[in-house]
Amino acid sequence: MALSRRTFMASVLGGTAVVAVTGTQLLRTADAAVAPAGPAGDVVGKITVGYQGWFACAGDGAPINGWWHWSQNWSQAPSPSNNAIKAWPDMREYTHGYQTGYANLNNGRPATLFSSYDQQTVDTHFLWMQQNGCDTAALQRFNPNSSEGPTRDAMAARVRSSAEAYGRKFYIMYDVTGWTNMQSEIKADWTNKMSAHTASAAYARQSGKPVVCIWGFGFNDANHPWDAGTCLDVVNWFKGQGCYVIGGVPREWRTGTGGSRAGYLGTYHAFNMLSPWMVGAIGTAADSDSVYQNINVPDQADCNANGIDYQPCVLPGDVSANQRAHGDFMWRQFYNMVRVGAQGIYISMFDEYGEGNQIAKTAETQAGVPAGSGLLALDADGTACSSDYYLRLTADGGRMLKGQIALTATRPTSPTASGGPTTPPPTTPPPGTDLALHRPTSESSHTQVYASGNAVDGDPNSYWESANNAFPQWIQVDLGSAQPVRRLVLTLPPSSAWGARTQTLSVSGSADGSSFGTLAGSAGYTFDPATGNTAAVTLPAGGSARYLRLTFTANTGWPAGQVSGLQAYTS
Repeated sequence: MALSRRTFMASVLGGTAVVAVTGTQLLRTADAAVAPAGPAGDVVGKITVGYQGWFACAGDGAPINGWWHWSQNWSQAPSPSNNAIKAWPDMREYTHGYQTGYANLNNGRPATLFSSYDQQTVDTHFLWMQQNGCDTAALQRFNPNSSEGPTRDAMAARVRSSAEAYGRKFYIMYDVTGWTNMQSEIKADWTNKMSAHTASAAYARQSGKPVVCIWGFGFNDANHPWDAGTCLDVVNWFKGQGCYVIGGVPREWRTGTGGSRAGYLGTYHAFNMLSPWMVGAIGTAADSDSVYQNINVPDQADCNANGIDYQPCVLPGDVSANQRAHGDFMWRQFYNMVRVGAQGIYISMFDEYGEGNQIAKTAETQAGVPAGSGLLALDADGTACSSDYYLRLTADGGRMLKGQIALTATRPTSPTASGGPTTPPPTTPPPGTDLALHRPTSESSHTQVYASGNAVDGDPNSYWESANNAFPQWIQVDLGSAQPVRRLVLTLPPSSAWGARTQTLSVSGSADGSSFGTLAGSAGYTFDPATGNTAAVTLPAGGSARYLRLTFTANTGWPAGQVSGLQAYTS
């Protein structure tokens, strides 16, 4: 089993002093020379989440044939004496669960766990990403020539399928930890297997190039033994393949101290983007402030000076170590990384229940944890948190990164959704603002890669298309808070290949996403390429809604609901 990143970093960096500083002592990147950021793409200006996808269960059909990463001994079911995780997932949205050796949950339900090998698991995760502003998933890939290789190959195909289905991007992130013959085998793996996935429209691209990340060069331990020249050869080889290459590097990459070997600065500077690792190095908001001043600000300046994009880590905190402080720890990192001017943010991680740093849905209270397990729930510090809280917090952090909400040190997200809107806008949006742009979406269905997120991505040529020959169908957008929407603008791709058609649809609205009322009754709307393939829907004055749902019942041009743009305006 590979050494976990947290275990390594905690051991190497554990002796490093972290000094708390006051707000008046903090530096701002604006005080230093700032080079232009890289152009927006699938990692620049985006929220990337690390995706392990490495959980399997006995009986799930995976080639690894065991309890992969759920237990210490993978041949035996996880139990209190055979445990490898620090938090328990909220299992309520998985269609398949596998019985463990734990006692029932404290609410009496069986203690089951999911398998990443089930496509429905990956689909569920990517739906959560779509709903919560996670733009891109970095699929972790360890040595594929080990016994884990066939299962990892299958997981790459499953992640590709889900990314295509839910309008997310993904890329391969090689973790070279413990990979003895890395220099030659990583090239062969990319050439013979992983490069094929770049044919997918969902494969992440930056500056027009497919993205690849290599995590682990320059770390000062026996599991990362390569000299700087060997590492530089691999970086340059991937760049020679036309890739945009990200480096997952030690925290002290710039100084060659602590967890970083000396003499690697030239290798680090060969990357297109740098993403220093932080798990195990910080555990409080004060730690984040210290790292901001002493690490992030000079890191960003160095990257600016060398034309490198900067993608620092943000982590929710280890549940078992009570680091999360009901979101305040994570939000302080978002605040610091946005104000430092980072080109992107990497969330460590999406589904890392082993380190307890997952943002994926997690047991809210002890009722959702196996009896006698000793595991903590999200409310361990006394504050109630919904299981999706850290997903919602990520969504708000992404909006701050993208300038959709103001930079704020005050966490705008309520730990529970029952208190009202989770992200009230700081002011009323000005007229002419498309309230639906880049907002979370959901749908009754979609066909092939034409998922609902395409309708709010700002691209006139990408579109949502429902399942065919199965009316009625619907698409829904979450505006984040109740808004007085008065006008919808619906579009289809402008190409003349999209012949004129009339779609019959109605519009309904909701404050909570469950109870909907009619805003515009069923009517036919004509889309004609001669006039821009655009139709407008006028909504009545006097009301407001957070969730808008379009329900389609007919289409004269194709037997499905179709929308390339779903725009919402207050006037």
